[in-house]
Amino acid sequence: MHEQTVAIPDIIPVYPVRDMVAFPHMIFTLFLKNEEFAVFEEAVNQNNMLGVVKVRGEQHPRQPERFHDIGTLCKINHLLRFAEGGGKVVLEGVARLRMLGLTQESPFLLSQVELIREFVERSVVSEALVSSLNALLKIALSYGKPLPDDVMKMIDYIDNPARLSDLVALYVNLPPDELQTLLETLDPLDRLKKVYTYLNNEIQRLQVKGEVQAEVTKRVGKTQKEYLLREQLKQIQEELGDEDSRGSEVVDLKKKIETAGMPDEVRKVAEKELKRLERINSSSPEYTVSRTYLDYLTGMPWKVSTTDNRDIVQAEAVLDEDHYDLKKVKERILEYLAVRSLKEKMKGPILCFVGPPGVGKTSLGRSIARALGRKFIRVSLGGMRDEAEIRGHRRTYIGALPGRIIQDIYRCGSNNPVFMLDEVDKIGLDFRGDPASALLEVLDPEQNFTFTDHYLDVPFDLSHVIFITTANLLDPIPAALKDRMEVINLSGYTEEEKTSIAFKYLIPRELEENGLANTPPEFEEKAVVKVITNYTREAGVRNLQRNIASIFRKVAKEITQNKPLRKKITPEMVDELLGPRKFFNEVAAEKDRIGVVTGLAWTETGGDIIFVEATRMRGKNDLILTGSLGEVMKESARAALSFVQANCSEWGIKEESFNDTNIHIHVPAGSIPKDGPSAGITMVTAIISLFTGRHARRDVAMTGEISLTGRVLAIGGLKEKVLAARRAGVNKLIIPARNKEAMEDIPENVKQELEFVYVDDVRDAVSAALQ
Repeated sequence: MHEQTVAIPDIIPVYPVRDMVAFPHMIFTLFLKNEEFAVFEEAVNQNNMLGVVKVRGEQHPRQPERFHDIGTLCKINHLLRFAEGGGKVVLEGVARLRMLGLTQESPFLLSQVELIREFVERSVVSEALVSSLNALLKIALSYGKPLPDDVMKMIDYIDNPARLSDLVALYVNLPPDELQTLLETLDPLDRLKKVYTYLNNEIQRLQVKGEVQAEVTKRVGKTQKEYLLREQLKQIQEELGDEDSRGSEVVDLKKKIETAGMPDEVRKVAEKELKRLERINSSSPEYTVSRTYLDYLTGMPWKVSTTDNRDIVQAEAVLDEDHYDLKKVKERILEYLAVRSLKEKMKGPILCFVGPPGVGKTSLGRSIARALGRKFIRVSLGGMRDEAEIRGHRRTYIGALPGRIIQDIYRCGSNNPVFMLDEVDKIGLDFRGDPASALLEVLDPEQNFTFTDHYLDVPFDLSHVIFITTANLLDPIPAALKDRMEVINLSGYTEEEKTSIAFKYLIPRELEENGLANTPPEFEEKAVVKVITNYTREAGVRNLQRNIASIFRKVAKEITQNKPLRKKITPEMVDELLGPRKFFNEVAAEKDRIGVVTGLAWTETGGDIIFVEATRMRGKNDLILTGSLGEVMKESARAALSFVQANCSEWGIKEESFNDTNIHIHVPAGSIPKDGPSAGITMVTAIISLFTGRHARRDVAMTGEISLTGRVLAIGGLKEKVLAARRAGVNKLIIPARNKEAMEDIPENVKQELEFVYVDDVRDAVSAALQ
């Protein structure tokens, strides 16, 4: 029988702890704050002894009823203050103690205590428990339980059950409350039995963990084994030529090839690629390339097409619902439907819509698709510089893809969509590539039935596709590409047409877009006309739509600010909502002048008026040309001067008037480049006005190219020029007689408002323009 004998005072300092439990014979370190040093300094004065007691739960340690009754008497082995503040103390557990009551709470705790005497009686049971605990520890060590070597050596020599149970308890993963329960178990044999139970549970947990890890390792090994067997099976099948036993992926691809409706030559390519796929390792990059290629081959709509709507009346109604006027385009689509109803197999047309921005070229393609009941694809060619965007990349690297033509047809799932190629006049052409040349095969009905993309490397029939291209200008389009397309010109809109479009399309759309559909203000017709004349200067209606949207946004803002609702949008409100007018009537605002003649010009945004100004000064018979004029326009100016000098007597101009004289011709808006021959008669008239002193009528505008003999030649863009003249307030228009047939495109109301003078000779133009 052993008895612990330790002499201590009746009252000792007490240090409360929260997240740990101290056991006898345990050496541990605590890190201290400055205010915690007092209790340890007091303990140093009392034989280096103090009590360490755990606090109950989360309660405040200063409340005595919240301490556990059983704690541990500890000896201070080392106490150290840090220079930067705080410190540490090394404590060694000596024996269990019981707190009998606090005698002091501030500045530190003092308590009356008594030691708990432990008596251990040697017996067969205690020896059996000690040996069993040793055996369990060694088993735990075999399962990977981390125990220090010195602990294992110490355990072998400890035969005291009390000390052994305390030592083992420190190395079993137990929460602080469980450890406190062990500390309060005063019978050494009972404590030994509890430690034995805890350790046994820990071994079972380690055993299950080990079994799980072994099972995971086994499964990983099985997966590797299956992979090797599959690779061997592939090799065996290749040697035997056995094609019936394939993976599910190969079987699925085979079914897709059978049901894809491929032409025979394409089917052979697909089957050959499938055999190649079976021999490629699935982890190889080549496997992904081959699989993606087969996906495209089997997913292409070789024989899948949508059924055309052959009801011409309904198709016309759809086109009229989406777009105002555009008679030529609608007539061409209805012609296609009529022929399609008579002939089942026919090639899709290649249409090219050419016109200024904002006249509805792009949205017209979507309307055509809706009228025909076909799917719609749109690709913007603006800035495209790589022909691979059209023809695709060859399958020589992992990231290869088909061109946009094949990709979009693959996505839409139909071989007869309406395919719009937008901005065909803005394709890039430089050392990086020439996409326009790659389009030659796509946009040729005699070739595109065997269009071959570099990626697919098999022909695909594009003859059922209706290709529509759009452009602002025809000139930048290569001649070979232009020859393959049926060009349809979309001219600008008149003021009346814009008004109709505003009420039929723009105003309802913007009311919905700006949240005014439930409380729509009424737009007066005069207010719309004012927006068109004073705030826009365009061939299309894009800026008109922006200004209408701006008005509705301001109305919506007023509604949210609880201001009175505007029930009508009047002309007076337009100035209030949009601010000062942006455009003025150039012709009406000016008066007749000598040497200043009104001309007409065509731009990619529609028509416009120009003023050709001529003046003279003493000099060396030079011709000065300014206003950012192009070479063709400069040549027209030289031809005009030569014609006037050669025929000066007809207008009473003396030949010596040109001696020692510099003639300066200027076209205002000098920052805007200008070119073309159609200002020839305007320059002749300006020079004759200058030398004869006759005023040029400002309300008369003219356009036409001249020859050195005075003939007036035909010009282009007549409708845009006529509409520009009407917008500017011109009353009389002088145009070449050769353009008289083109007057069919001019709306009747415009013809009635303007006086047209058709001239074959420049002399007639001069007589009509000069006072």
